[in-house]
Amino acid sequence: MSAPAPSPLAIVDAEPLPRQDEVLTDAALAFVAELHRNFTARRDELLTRRQDRRAEIARTSTLDFRPETAEIRAGDWKVAPAPAALNDRRVEITGPTDRKMTINALNSGAKVWLADFEDASAPTWENVVLGQLNLIDAYERRIDFTDPGSGKSYALKDADQLATVVMRPRGWHLEEHHLQFDGRPVPGALVDFGLYFFHNAQRLIDLGKGPYFYLPKTESYLEARLWNDIFVFAQDYVGIPQGTVRATVLIETITAAYEMEEILFELKDHAAGLNAGRWDYLFSLVKNFRDGGAKFVLPDRNAVTMTAPFMRAYTELLVRTCHKRGAHAIGGMAAFIPSRRDAAVNKVAFEKVKADKDREAGDGFDGSWVAHPDLVPIAMASFDAVLGDKPNQKDRLREDVSVAPGDLIAIDSLDAKPTYDGLVSAVQVGTRYIEAWLRGLGAVAIFNLMEDAATAEISRSQIWQWINAGVVFENGEKATAELARKVAAEELAAIRAEIGEEAFAAGKWQQAHDLLLKVSLDADYADFLTLPAYDQLVG
Repeated sequence: MSAPAPSPLAIVDAEPLPRQDEVLTDAALAFVAELHRNFTARRDELLTRRQDRRAEIARTSTLDFRPETAEIRAGDWKVAPAPAALNDRRVEITGPTDRKMTINALNSGAKVWLADFEDASAPTWENVVLGQLNLIDAYERRIDFTDPGSGKSYALKDADQLATVVMRPRGWHLEEHHLQFDGRPVPGALVDFGLYFFHNAQRLIDLGKGPYFYLPKTESYLEARLWNDIFVFAQDYVGIPQGTVRATVLIETITAAYEMEEILFELKDHAAGLNAGRWDYLFSLVKNFRDGGAKFVLPDRNAVTMTAPFMRAYTELLVRTCHKRGAHAIGGMAAFIPSRRDAAVNKVAFEKVKADKDREAGDGFDGSWVAHPDLVPIAMASFDAVLGDKPNQKDRLREDVSVAPGDLIAIDSLDAKPTYDGLVSAVQVGTRYIEAWLRGLGAVAIFNLMEDAATAEISRSQIWQWINAGVVFENGEKATAELARKVAAEELAAIRAEIGEEAFAAGKWQQAHDLLLKVSLDADYADFLTLPAYDQLVG
């Protein structure tokens, strides 16, 4: 397909960035314009459909496998075989696409790097454009980095030692206000996907790999169908074979958990697997069942481990579904950030990470995520012990797994309650994360954990749910807006004392405090915290 001339209505509304012309070429912008014209209207329809589904859940307080797709679930079909570069995914590292992280992630020893333009990246125009540039530079082997503080230099290892990149664009709900065609902003997902695919699809093929993607926040098989149509269009547009693109879908919404087989079916020729994303999944549970009464009230987020019955149902169904259809099943995140000063903290945390990864490998997962290079060897050992020389364990069909519809939403099967300390923690983490996000940082180390936007979403959603459900904590205090404001004010004062007046004034602390309270206390629950936050980010 010949590329059309760039649209005269293309508007890049941002201050120029260094080397941006290497990313925002006329040909690349023309491709993004074609994606926008062909697919944005369908994206809009699917966002409306999400609202309809949510209204239905509010009425019924239940979910079920879809009757209209029963034939797909009963059918005998498989996804396309994995390409060689994605056949062994036993450890994947995640992180944003800044220059230092790009080098460290590729060098980490992990099999895959999730190069993240989504929850681990605050979508400033600088992060959007320069992140693309960093990936191009990495594939061209012209990337290096010298830390201005330590003077330490970073450079890529040999090509056969580098992780395979699986890039994650933004979710469907976010617009990119700095790039407009035909008088409206382009969906962030199409900007991220379009620029990356256009510049790198052939480069990656030449390297023996391909354009591989993680698809975030999918809520239905119809959203997977949209992505599949985008892949078909994009491959034709640049003239590469159909099936070159591969996509792994994050099952991080409760509605998608009921449509896993259908999602794989829609992406059949382009499907690489499914992933179990913990924090966004819990956020989705709270969001969808927030007015469902006491039995849907989630306890403190740290009390909801992957061994909770409803989380076991979700992960085991995911493994069974993937292996039944020949796809990879990828486990959840180990978010611990090792301490350079406290060996005792590290020892306890490393033991927890090992137990978590041992469980996943034992359950049949083909790989799992870590947030820090120091965790790669721990996760690798867990999967090596089960896989040995095999690249995956897709032959483990897990036919012993049987999950009823109600099992996935049996939150009241967990013997834990919200606590006052849980409220304090939600306020602390939410405030600290949002403040960093408003400064352009999406992956933030807080209390020895690498947190991303999903963390802030579950934090503010739990505050909202506990208040609206009238939760009474173990100390006798009731969850109220007044209590949340009191805890938030105390946290703001504690941060000011901790970092000093000058650093406090230089940050975005008051804005973060105000935004957290707004999305936690407003009667009209915001679908995504990042929507009002993005308005502040772009000013």
